[in-house]
Formats: sequence, structure tokens, C-alpha cells
Amino acid sequence: MKNWRIKLSLFINYFVFAILLNSSGIAILQVQNNFGVTKNAAAWIDPCKDLSIAIVSFLVASYIAKFGYKRAMLFALGIITAICFIIPNTPSFFAIKLLFVAVGSCFALIKMSVYSTIGIVTKDSKEHISMMNFIESFFMVGNLSLYFIFSSFVDNSNPQSTAWLNAYYLIGGLALVAFILLFSAKLDESVAHTNAGKPEQPKFSDMFKLMGEPIVIAFIFSAFFYVLIEQSIQNFLPTFNNKVLLLPAVLSIQMGSILAGSTALGRFFAGLVLKKLNWFYAIVGSLLLAALLVILAMPLAKNEAGRHITGWLDAPIAAYIFPLVGLLLAPVYPAINSVILSSLPKPKHGVMSGLIIIFSAIGGTCGSLITGYIFDKYNGQTAFYFTLVPIGILIVSLSVFKRLQKKPLVEALNTGAMH
Repeated sequence: MKNWRIKLSLFINYFVFAILLNSSGIAILQVQNNFGVTKNAAAWIDPCKDLSIAIVSFLVASYIAKFGYKRAMLFALGIITAICFIIPNTPSFFAIKLLFVAVGSCFALIKMSVYSTIGIVTKDSKEHISMMNFIESFFMVGNLSLYFIFSSFVDNSNPQSTAWLNAYYLIGGLALVAFILLFSAKLDESVAHTNAGKPEQPKFSDMFKLMGEPIVIAFIFSAFFYVLIEQSIQNFLPTFNNKVLLLPAVLSIQMGSILAGSTALGRFFAGLVLKKLNWFYAIVGSLLLAALLVILAMPLAKNEAGRHITGWLDAPIAAYIFPLVGLLLAPVYPAINSVILSSLPKPKHGVMSGLIIIFSAIGGTCGSLITGYIFDKYNGQTAFYFTLVPIGILIVSLSVFKRLQKKPLVEALNTGAMH
């Protein structure tokens, strides 16, 4: 199969970074157990990752084609491989924060390069769509598997044990395989440099101009609050399971896979449902059901707290019900991304993708910090009840976004009539 080394490397790249990115929730729980860190302080792990993604995306987006996609991926994989082999030998809260700074920075390079490389190694639009879907699906496989990978290294009998960091040896090995495959493969990037130096090449100013459009502002608010909700739940679900439901650390991590699985399932069904239903009504309905699930699940968590739990069958019902919120939240993000991109002319898609990455990262940072603060000062139930506030704001911002979608933005942008 043509380009099989590069294609396989791209799959492994996304699998590795799905594990690394989403391991922040596990790290938040474990640094509390290992180093006596408060929940509020542990919440800073996520900003280390997300702000790095935002900053690197902003700085590099316009120049990565000139630097080279293969070179950028090799650089990112090399850095991550080295750090994954180092981190188990330097167990400290500071080292883990540095790990996630590196993860965020390298993922920004990987994501931009992978998306661009797909266009180079596929021969037509059907193959492009197929490969994009396979890679995104593989990302979800990585997200789901991380809970079982890390839980196999956690020592339930010794909460202070840093043995869980040994999982990074395995991840580093996978990153090294991806590096070798990519290094040994040929990638002709000449098509990516065809327009180099021409005026239509993305510039920083294009990003700021696009941010002046009302529909883009409404989208930014929507994306920000969605990711705030998603990361609030995802990053603190293992901590909630351990500290509120009193599940053992290993089980707390494993049961986080329910959220990942329900999210993957939700996105699969959304792909079918949104072909037949209006995206706005489907998403608002999902958000209202998500809010109802939060309201129903939190009292169950309060009532179940204090039980002695040893395995999956002993886990309280709240540990199964609350993560199903992923099923209801899952359709929102892909749908609004698709709507905003289809509302813009194609030359603006690259700049808009940069804005999506940046404001999603900022939303994730805020979600983690706010949840960590409330969890620390009050309790886990209050922290997750708080998600009702951004859910309400998101419904309002989506209503504005829907109204603005009907305006002739594409024509205005194509004629250069931007603020």
C-alpha cells in the first residue's frame, strides 16, 4: 500500500497523543495522592497542556508548511519520546506540569501536520474523508484505552506510589515506533509549498479580522463554553470517583472509560441523527437532557458516598449514570465546528481552524481551574452542579449563533468586506 509507513505513523501519532492529552485527569488525581497537592493546585495541570496548545498553534500556524510537516512531526515525536522515558525517573508535581507543557506544545505541531499530511497522502476527497474518520476514530480508541493502560500501573495498596508513571515508558515506546516509521518514509511536500510567499498565505492579521465577524464571535463563545463543560467533567471524573464515591484509585480510573465510551458512541449516533434533524434543535435537546442528567445523578452520588467498594459490581449507580453525560454532550462540538466552517469560504478554513484550537484550549483551561477551585473549597457534587451554568450559557450562545448563521457571511468574506 502506497505511503503505508506515513499513514501508519499518523495513526500511531494520534493514538499516542490521545493517551497523553487525556491522561491529565488521571494525573490530577494521582498528584493529589502522591504529593499531597490540593485539588485547586492539581487543576493547573490542564492549563499547562491547553495553553501550550493555544500558544504554539497561534505562533506556528502560518509557518508550519514552510518548516515542513514531516520535520515538525519528527521534532514533536522526538521530544515526547525523550520526555516519556525521563518522567518516571523524576517524580514530582513540577515535572508532571512540564510534561503537559511538552504534550500540549507537541500536539499542536502534530495536529496541524497530520491534518495537512492527510491531504498529501490521499488521492481524492473520498479517500481523504475516509482517512480523516479513521484517524479521529483511532484517537477515540486511544482515549478509551488510556484508562486501562494507566490503571494497570496504579498501586491501590500505596496511594503515595508513583508506579503509575511507568506507563509513560510504554507510551514513549509507541512514540519511538511512530518516529522510526515516519523517519524511514518518503513524503513529497512540494504541493504544500505551491503557494508559498503569495498574498493568500495565512497571516496573523487574518485571524484578528475573522474574529471581528459576529457569527465567529458567537461561535467562539459556544466553543469556549462547550470545552469548559467537557474538560470540567473529564479532568475531574477520576477524582470525583475516588474522593466522593470512595472508589479505589484503580477503579476510579477504569470507570472513567465509561465517559470516553459514551462520548464515542454519542458522536457515532450524532453522525446519523444530524443527517435528518436540524442541528440546532438536536443539540439544544441534548444539552437540556445533559442538564437533567446532572441534576439526577448528583443526589445519587451524595447518597451512595461511604460504601465499601472493591470492584465494578460494587460501584454505586452514580459511577455508571453520571459518565453517560458524554453521550449527550458529544454531538455539540463536531456539529458547531462543521457549521462554522461551512459558513465560511474555503480560504478562511485554515485560519478558522486555528481559532477553534486556540479558544477550545482556553475553554479547557478555565473549566479545569474553576472545577478544581470549587471541588477544593466546597465538594465534588457542587463542582459538577456548576456545569449547569455553562450549559445554560451555551444554549443562549447557540441561539445567537443559529440566528447569525442565516446571514450572508460567505459573500461578505469573499468580497473582502470584513471589519
